[in-house]
Amino acid sequence: MPNSSGFRQQLFSLKFGYALRDVLFRQGYQRQQLLQDVIAGVTVGIIAIPLAMALAIASGVPPQYGLYTSIIGGFVIALCGGSRFSISGPTAAFVVLLYPIAQQYGLAGLLMATLMSGLILVAMALLRLGRLIQYIPQPVTLGFTGGIGIVIAVLQLKDFFGLQLATLPEHFIDKVQLLFINLPQFDGASTIVALATLATMLLWPKLKLPIPAHLPALVIGTILALLLAYFGHDVETIGSRFHYLLPDGSQGTGIPPVLPHFDWPWLREGVDGQTLTLSWQTIQTLAPAAFAIAMLGAIESLLCAVVLDGMTNTRHSANSELLGQGIGNIVAPLFGGITATAAIARSAANVRSGGQSPIAAMVHSIVVLLALVALAGVLSYLPMPAMAALLMVVAWNMSEAPKAVELIKKAPRSDIWVFASCLLLTVVFDMVVAISFGIMLAALLFVKEIADMTKLHDISSNRRYVDRDIPNDWVILKINGPLFFAAAEQAFGDIATLTNDKQVVVLDWDGVSLLDAGGLSALNKLVKQCQHNHSRLLISDLQFQPIRTLAKAGIQPIEGVLKFYPTLKDLLNEQLPLTVDTNNN
Repeated sequence: MPNSSGFRQQLFSLKFGYALRDVLFRQGYQRQQLLQDVIAGVTVGIIAIPLAMALAIASGVPPQYGLYTSIIGGFVIALCGGSRFSISGPTAAFVVLLYPIAQQYGLAGLLMATLMSGLILVAMALLRLGRLIQYIPQPVTLGFTGGIGIVIAVLQLKDFFGLQLATLPEHFIDKVQLLFINLPQFDGASTIVALATLATMLLWPKLKLPIPAHLPALVIGTILALLLAYFGHDVETIGSRFHYLLPDGSQGTGIPPVLPHFDWPWLREGVDGQTLTLSWQTIQTLAPAAFAIAMLGAIESLLCAVVLDGMTNTRHSANSELLGQGIGNIVAPLFGGITATAAIARSAANVRSGGQSPIAAMVHSIVVLLALVALAGVLSYLPMPAMAALLMVVAWNMSEAPKAVELIKKAPRSDIWVFASCLLLTVVFDMVVAISFGIMLAALLFVKEIADMTKLHDISSNRRYVDRDIPNDWVILKINGPLFFAAAEQAFGDIATLTNDKQVVVLDWDGVSLLDAGGLSALNKLVKQCQHNHSRLLISDLQFQPIRTLAKAGIQPIEGVLKFYPTLKDLLNEQLPLTVDTNNN
């Protein structure tokens, strides 16, 4: 069981390279751990190669930029971050954010937005905002991840069926309509390759072999595509779709077998083939996208770290992880890397493969680098329909559909409304709108539920609380629940209605744990009504927080109108000393 000091480190610590330093210098690092890290890193690196390319393509850029992301971003984040087991790189969650940016601003705009998001993440780390992840409700998370899964799956239909569409419309409804209209023109060879790849991915886990399903699925899809091409049925591949310029001016196909090189993001290719102009206007234009990327990156990376903590019984440093993610997303765009964050599936594979430290993530980056240099020609044979099938499975896994079904079956109705709203808004609009609305709706519904907990009880004749008879012009009310802005007005309004014809109103505040400015305002209205009616208001059993709030507001007893007592018994003994009912003790 993690101790309390570890919990405090998770919430408040901020150190450059926290996870790596913790393993190397505090816990000690042995040769056996290094061997396990190398094995895990090689395993995850092999898994990451096709995923990085597929996610780059889905994000609207050539596949090599996904590899650059895993190489640069994955290495730097592991070096600087606060989670021992996280593997960072391109992830499916970002596709719905990055694709529109790439379509509108090109690679240059996407890299600039990524760099700006890295700066925002570093600022969040310096402000110690890592612990705020706990304030995002599960229905919000499940809603936007489910919506992202739906959008990613729809985006893959074009390549899955080999539809001849140059581009897809910006809005989701228009995308669906265009795909539906063109679906009868599907390409049979592409569909066969996609279905074979998908079937392999679904059936392979039943063999219970240690090889990840997408690797044999892509091999089978590639072999099938080559056979179909041999018989005259060409299937689009990475090599046939993507091209690059060689140093001698000639054109290469597929993935350039060269190392990522430094260049300022705004000098890269824009949407029209021109570079971007670095100006304040450009920064303002990209700022909303950068903020959205940073928020999703923080959520995704910290959720991943929490999951890994549960798998390994360890504690990450949330602020240090944000710092690492920020630095990684500042450095990666300088070498052509798109947005990187912790990937839950790859990180879990790292743990299952025996990873011990961030060194496993660094090894994973080196493996991807070696594949880029040595296997670029082979990777160009990967068929686009097979990559689409791979991303469909990724979309299904990230949607966490079983958890969503469980929530719908068992959660309160308010949580279901939050989940459905986030999912729908993510699909129809975007993730930023969905998360903002979801958190706001969840907060409002939570406030309503807490407000509904505040109840009034007439205990005037309840001998458990009142051990004597009281006059007919008295009423004793017990309040249970917080007297805050959402509950106080209703509560004190009911008190005013119930006590309008009473000369003495007694309020037992033993069950009142909270009093805020709204409660103070409502209390003052009741006091004024008592002054107007020439009645008295007596309050007993105040708890610490309400006493502190009343003292800070300068609320004092008013002779003949308002008075406070430590307990209800003290109040009754002073006000009704001669009316003790000796027959009802």
